[in-house]
Amino acid sequence: MMSMKRILNGGIAALALVAVAVVAVPAEAQEEFPFGFVMTLDAARMPGSKRIPSIEVGDNGEVILELWCDGGKGQFSVAGNTIVFVPGAMENRSCAPERAQADKDLLAALGEMTTWHRQGDQVTFIGSKSLRFVINSN
Repeated sequence: MMSMKRILNGGIAALALVAVAVVAVPAEAQEEFPFGFVMTLDAARMPGSKRIPSIEVGDNGEVILELWCDGGKGQFSVAGNTIVFVPGAMENRSCAPERAQADKDLLAALGEMTTWHRQGDQVTFIGSKSLRFVINSN
């Protein structure tokens, strides 16, 4: 029969090994912001339209937007997981009222975002509402 001392020493050694393994494995790091890529909103097309909003983010945070109807420019400022979007000049194209309203709603949601999270090819902007975009990798 094993002595109690051997059992306790074995248990302590196992706990020490687990503790070392936990410390040695780094916490999952935040993936980098996808500067230099185009991202498409993870949403269904609106009836009667082939468009889905997309954002092209330049290396310095400059943004080219293609919304449900309109298009334009803006700027992202990213620090860690914090993000700020400042819209620029928008091109007003003639479109149906529901698409024009959807553009206004999307711009407002982008302007209210405060944080972001990336998991693989999906980037989620979080503010008053969450917006999920997919990085175009083709």
